[in-house]
Amino acid sequence: MTVISTADLAWRKSRRCEATTCVEVATVGPAVGVRDSTDPDVHLEFSGAAWTAFVAGLDRARPGRPAE
Repeated sequence: MTVISTADLAWRKSRRCEATTCVEVATVGPAVGVRDSTDPDVHLEFSGAAWTAFVAGLDRARPGRPAE
């Protein structure tokens, strides 16, 4: 297991971030890290393919978008 300091990563906040409850993402080598801004010492990692599929699923489920 490789341990990577989260302090060394360039975390980006969601555009839908509210004052104190934010989801942040960062590139972690070939993977994508996801964390809650209120608990920055813990993050989940997803493969690039899994992250792409997740984001595509969110886009398809967006309210107001016509069904395919």
